[in-house]
Amino acid sequence: MIVVVSPPVPAPATQMAREIAEQPAALAATFEHVLPLRHEITRLAAGRRHVIFVARGSSDNAGVYGRYLTEIHAGRQASLAAPSVATLYGANLDLSNSLVVAVSQSGATQEIVDTAEWAKRNGAAIVGITNDGNSPLASTADVALITQAGQELAVPATKTYTTQLAAITVAVDALAQKPGTLDADIARVPEAAAKMLEGSVDAAADLLAGAHDVLSSGRGLTFGTTLEVALKLEETCLQPVRGLSYADLKHGPIAVVDADLVTILVAAGDGPALPGMTELASIVREKGSKILGIGGDATFASRCDVNLAGPDLPETLAPLALVIPAQRAIEALARKLGLDPDAPRGLRKVTQTD
Repeated sequence: MIVVVSPPVPAPATQMAREIAEQPAALAATFEHVLPLRHEITRLAAGRRHVIFVARGSSDNAGVYGRYLTEIHAGRQASLAAPSVATLYGANLDLSNSLVVAVSQSGATQEIVDTAEWAKRNGAAIVGITNDGNSPLASTADVALITQAGQELAVPATKTYTTQLAAITVAVDALAQKPGTLDADIARVPEAAAKMLEGSVDAAADLLAGAHDVLSSGRGLTFGTTLEVALKLEETCLQPVRGLSYADLKHGPIAVVDADLVTILVAAGDGPALPGMTELASIVREKGSKILGIGGDATFASRCDVNLAGPDLPETLAPLALVIPAQRAIEALARKLGLDPDAPRGLRKVTQTD
């Protein structure tokens, strides 16, 4: 008797995994859609020196990147808003010198819409970044940058987050002394993102699965990615994770680093923050912590127990693809832990706050 052994059936892809894989196309479509609006933002921002990012959750992490990029690339002062100043306290501020960039994937988070409307009443010009061109935020904005992520069904933001970064890049470049200087590297982003979908992330998922505690650290232009990696781990895998800058970690919190902790270090492949992140890898290793590195160069990777290679992009644009290998590892970790990465416990797609 001949026994026919069927090959194992691969586990069906989760919605989160499918949406992670859609990011290169979504980034290309978003750039194609929003780049023609760059000159409108340049006009809108004329005479305004201060930039304020308004967001929550993953969008707030995108805003952290925007803040660094605004000050480094565009040479304008930038900050992150505290929406409660508007929604709870109703403070009256003179924002006539400000450009407000309000970021919300749905464009329907009432706190963000209310804060944008409040800023407009107080004299600010508004750029809205949302995935829904018919949303209240798009209607409120003087210029609306509509990301082209398509419908995102998994609760954890993946493609909506990276396309927000793309729109922020265009908005900030519009504020630079010479808009367009990033265009050559912008053109390479979708291909660089596609390469982040290659290779195994099993070793990273295994390392995180055995962790008693997790800490995520980065600095500068990649700090928003650091916070986003921590958030994704928390909401998708139900692991408490602390996201700290390199500088803050080297103060008091370095005392908690030990063999029970896995440290995630996030770094671009070049730039002034990389030497410090490489040094930090040596410090936490000496304290017994296992290290999961995201990005960096060969020297940085050699200091890590597991390293997920980052994109071939300059530090200014690396965050647009640097988060992708981390997203893949977190999705794999959720399945390894028996969790549903598409619908984490207690979360909804649109979170309403006050």
